[in-house]
Amino acid sequence: MNKTIRKTLMALLLPAAALTARAQLTIDSCYAMARANYPLIARYGLIEKTRQYNLENAAKGYLPQVALTAQASWQSDATDIPIDTRRLGLAGVALPEMKRDQYRLAVDVNQTLWDGGNIRSEQAVERTRAEAESRSLDVELYALNGRVNQLFFGLLLTDGRLSQNRLLQQELTRHCREVENLMAGGVANRSDLDALRVDLLKARQDEAALRQTRRAYATMLGRLTGQAVTDTTTLVRPAAVRPAAGNSRPELALLDARARNVEARNERIRAGLMPQLGLFVTGGVGRPGLDMFEDDFRAYFTAGLRLSWNLSRLYTRRADRAKLRLDLDDIEARRRTFLFDTDVDAALRSSTIDRYEEQLRYDDEIVALRTAVKEASAAKLAGGTLRGTDLARDINAEQAARQDRLVHEIELLAAIYDLKYLTNR
Repeated sequence: MNKTIRKTLMALLLPAAALTARAQLTIDSCYAMARANYPLIARYGLIEKTRQYNLENAAKGYLPQVALTAQASWQSDATDIPIDTRRLGLAGVALPEMKRDQYRLAVDVNQTLWDGGNIRSEQAVERTRAEAESRSLDVELYALNGRVNQLFFGLLLTDGRLSQNRLLQQELTRHCREVENLMAGGVANRSDLDALRVDLLKARQDEAALRQTRRAYATMLGRLTGQAVTDTTTLVRPAAVRPAAGNSRPELALLDARARNVEARNERIRAGLMPQLGLFVTGGVGRPGLDMFEDDFRAYFTAGLRLSWNLSRLYTRRADRAKLRLDLDDIEARRRTFLFDTDVDAALRSSTIDRYEEQLRYDDEIVALRTAVKEASAAKLAGGTLRGTDLARDINAEQAARQDRLVHEIELLAAIYDLKYLTNR
């Protein structure tokens, strides 16, 4: 196919496909849109940028550390040489004297050769801290799925009731026409027609209330997802499949991230107990220079190796590690509590699913029997042996059975997705 023709067809087909996609909403797409539309999503970028800046700052500890110092001082006494030159026969010879005012301008350069793992451990602490913040944000955003479930299945149930209401109105309208024909033949009377018209008006009244309810659900779902939900938007009913066993809630990932942060902080304590080795170079100009008896400003420099070891950290090492062990114990206690509560809720919701599945097994038979009763009543009305009020009663009974079946279907779906939300499976 010619490339130009292919591009033209794609340009024509893609907008149509997009319109079709926009006309339907799945619950998974609602999850994704609600997450993308929620203002809190911007915090992911902020957390990542903060992490990068902190890691870059920590890595700069490997670079030479430069410090510029300037000093001017005056001291109350100065070093001298206590030698009497006259006794030594050196009359007229003056020994140098150290000035009491001193000046110095210097640049100190320190290069770390080995820091005992301090910088590496600090970077690990920062990475795990940022990960824990991201996982905490996951928990907050995951709560949107519960709100989507409520709105999506509420809207789905309302759409189902509207569909059944339209079928009821069509049936009542058809029976009204039939009764009018029977009245013309003298088989039915006006009260039979009035009984059916009352139910028809009530059905239209129910339709108006259901449309208002749908608009409310559609408005809330639209604001949550950022996607316009109109009267023409169709919700795709998800499959009634139970989730697999297990628990993948983001709260567990958050607790894992916090535990890794505690381990990183423990490693930082160990690194802080190690000695540090580095090079140093100091260069500058001063009076005096390295010769303390030099009277003029002189340039100078010194260089060498420096080993430092902060032993005072040994004082708090035991208490610091004990606090970290308490943090790990707290995390583990929270994990066990969360899993326990989740297991209890999962058992309750599983029993709720079982109850709706059991109810649905009877609903089809009940609807079939109610339909048979209604059709028999319609035949009796046509034969003049039944009043319109009795037919209206049987039509309403069939409608109630269908409503019950619809409610049980949607409640089953909602219960399954509540269980999925509970376990994130």
